[in-house]
Amino acid sequence: MFRPRVIPILLLKNLGLVKSIKFKDYRYIGDPINAVKIFNDKKADELVFLDILASKEGRVPNHDLIQKIADESNMPFAYGGGIRSLENIKDALKYGAEKVVINSAAITNPAFVKQAAEEFGTSTIVVSVDVKKNFLGKYKVFTHAGRTKTDLDPLRVCLDLENAGTGEIILNSIDRDGTMEGYDLELLNLVTQKTSIPIVAVGGASSFDDFRNAVISGGASAVAAGSMFVYHGSRRAVLISFPTPEELRGMFS
Repeated sequence: MFRPRVIPILLLKNLGLVKSIKFKDYRYIGDPINAVKIFNDKKADELVFLDILASKEGRVPNHDLIQKIADESNMPFAYGGGIRSLENIKDALKYGAEKVVINSAAITNPAFVKQAAEEFGTSTIVVSVDVKKNFLGKYKVFTHAGRTKTDLDPLRVCLDLENAGTGEIILNSIDRDGTMEGYDLELLNLVTQKTSIPIVAVGGASSFDDFRNAVISGGASAVAAGSMFVYHGSRRAVLISFPTPEELRGMFS
């Protein structure tokens, strides 16, 4: 039976792991390499690392950190942050990432995605599309880790990215980020009903039911989460977790 991937998304800030609420109020939660070791033991499907300051600071991906993650990781991982050239992608893959996650450069220049997909293959190219409702209740795309507002419609952006050769899209609800209030199923359906490439849901997960709802009701091909995998209890004590193989087998049956 097909089982959607379940993916921890880990945010990097100054070489440490952080967690946010609505892309703000970043809280330090630990060391990235230690987190990789724990997710190894828990047999996570794959990992996504996103450097939230790289684009803002004009930095290229951290090659040393990518190599350290690759040396420790028993699972495939994607790396994002500062990816804005074919050379950046080549280096990230050379140092051990299986995929790259592009955000700002992909949204502002879909032609870059086309070049990247032609050079490295569609399965290597992931685009993170960060979405938030404006004061009129309309979904709009944001870039640069949620700091830059655009007037772009998320469905139009996702269709353009699909046409450009994006292998999959991480669809991130800024409004739900870190709230643990469940995925934005309306947003998911808006995109999944009109696209044919894999859409990874992220933003708001707090339970296995949320995973099921994202796939069954929202049409997601995979589910991702941050807070659910790093916090425990109402006081949000830091405790890294991941579903057991038995829980994963029963999650979507």
